[in-house]
Amino acid sequence: MRSQVFPGEPSFDLLEDIQRLKREKNAIILAHYYQTPDIQALADFVGDSLALAQAADRSTADVILFAGVHFMAETAKILNPKRTVLLPDLEAGCSLADSAPPEKFKAFIDAHPDHVVVSYINCSAEVKAMSDIICTSSNAVRVVNSIPADRKIIFAPDKHLGAYVQRVTGRELLLWDGVCEVHVEISIDKLKLLLGKHPDAKLIAHPECPPEILAEADHVGSTSSLLEFVQRDPARTFIVATEAGILHKMREAAPHKELIPAPAHAINTCACSECPYMKMNTVEKVYSALLHGSPEIVLDEHVRERAEIALRRMMQLG
Repeated sequence: MRSQVFPGEPSFDLLEDIQRLKREKNAIILAHYYQTPDIQALADFVGDSLALAQAADRSTADVILFAGVHFMAETAKILNPKRTVLLPDLEAGCSLADSAPPEKFKAFIDAHPDHVVVSYINCSAEVKAMSDIICTSSNAVRVVNSIPADRKIIFAPDKHLGAYVQRVTGRELLLWDGVCEVHVEISIDKLKLLLGKHPDAKLIAHPECPPEILAEADHVGSTSSLLEFVQRDPARTFIVATEAGILHKMREAAPHKELIPAPAHAINTCACSECPYMKMNTVEKVYSALLHGSPEIVLDEHVRERAEIALRRMMQLG
């Protein structure tokens, strides 16, 4: 019989079972900052997309369990073809990745054959395979700046990140019309009201946010950049315009600071922006995936090889 715990909390026995399975199967758990706190606590490594790709690449484990969304687990498989990669829930997708269906994206790049294709890591393996180089929000500016100035560039799939990179670099980018439903759900009107209530607060925002949000921000950066900014900046209050899961790690890193999630258009349980796909993973599903060795990520080898070329080009830049 399992230990009794408060509702919604995993039992100590379940956590012990997961640790046992990790040892028996030589498994590692990688988790994104947007996962729930209980999964972050279980993970061997927690990070943003770039750091997680690097961690997956460094891994010597036989099994990589990726607590994130589908494209993240695919990235781990692209970099580790001979290892087993598990995703606790195969339905944990991504609205941004879904906005670039491979067949439509192929037609788009075929119509612009003289362009270098830069794809944000938040895309499918098939889209990565059609790309020349991948980027993350941490290194998108660096990736674009690495391309010769006389080359034309397609940037996909996030048009808001692309527009931000365009403003920073001064490069003209041909943008795919895709967005992240979490970041576009943040309400500029509610945000301005919140800023009015907290005049000393600093607004920090992920570049997937629409431009009207970024225009109000004191700092724009990737998830890891936002975390670092909260730790080093002397301000005492921050309004955080990204998926609310990052607040857990921020509160651990800066417990003396007040952290307020940016308000969403819709009224939900927390009145903040949450990714429903990220939250599909649970501790129980982590246990089941380790126990049964499924759901497993399986990729067509031709697609995987081509996607790896684009990923490796990014990782060589750091």
